[in-house]
Amino acid sequence: MLDVVRLRVLAAVARHGSVTAAARELHYSQPSVSHHLAKLEAETGAKLIQRVGRGIRLTEAGRMLAERATEIVGRIDSASAELSAHVGLRAGRARLAAFPSALSTFVPEAAALLARDHPGLELRLTETEPPEALRMLRAGYVDVAVVFRYDDTEPEDDGIRLLHLMDDPSYLVTSGRAGTLASHRDSRWIGGCDRCRSHLLDLCARAGFEPEICFTSDDIVAVQSLVAAGIGVTTLPGLALRAHRHPEVNVVELPGSIRQVCAATYGGPPVPPAATALLTALTSAIHP
Repeated sequence: MLDVVRLRVLAAVARHGSVTAAARELHYSQPSVSHHLAKLEAETGAKLIQRVGRGIRLTEAGRMLAERATEIVGRIDSASAELSAHVGLRAGRARLAAFPSALSTFVPEAAALLARDHPGLELRLTETEPPEALRMLRAGYVDVAVVFRYDDTEPEDDGIRLLHLMDDPSYLVTSGRAGTLASHRDSRWIGGCDRCRSHLLDLCARAGFEPEICFTSDDIVAVQSLVAAGIGVTTLPGLALRAHRHPEVNVVELPGSIRQVCAATYGGPPVPPAATALLTALTSAIHP
């Protein structure tokens, strides 16, 4: 029977690609991590780790087991959190992954509401874009993922349940007179994350042109600084502009360009109490 502690070690090594980093995350010594890996190889009868120069890499068997280990450890952590939550939310934890502009706007208010209503509940926050947030949700690393999706975003799988939180309009951001998308067909453009960049391409296609995307950045401060310097133009959602607004950029709302901001949970009902409390806090932060 596989040892959960050793599976946790393998998952950490796979995540970081380093024994040193895995040891740091797990608060183990490096020899302890190496010992657990050796014992896991002995238990499985498979070579899981290869030495490459001063570093290591997973074998094919190691990668396969690490993927399963990630799922197993995530589910065990979720079960532990749910059991703690059933004590009556006097203890336990709620884990949330959210994209940057959500973490910069309404999530802090939701965190404050959760702390006020459930002071014994520990909240853990992770900043990441929607695709990774949903992967973490499926693997059991988080209980709720705050994500956004556009009309052209691929639908989520059947295990994902979405609670609509708000509609977030998009804006054209320029250094001079904003105008329309079509008026900037010859401009250089700045793209964001994969979902936002795909939506930008779709918007421009509807306006009759293909944008020349010369720069790509997820950093809304850097993007607006580039726009203010006349390096390019871009589109940004309203939450991003609420989180940070450069004083020297001009914005105009793009009609019909809305992204849906949702809170995602995974698995069938009922939603565990800690996740339910977190969903309530998120909703209250947006709709007081």
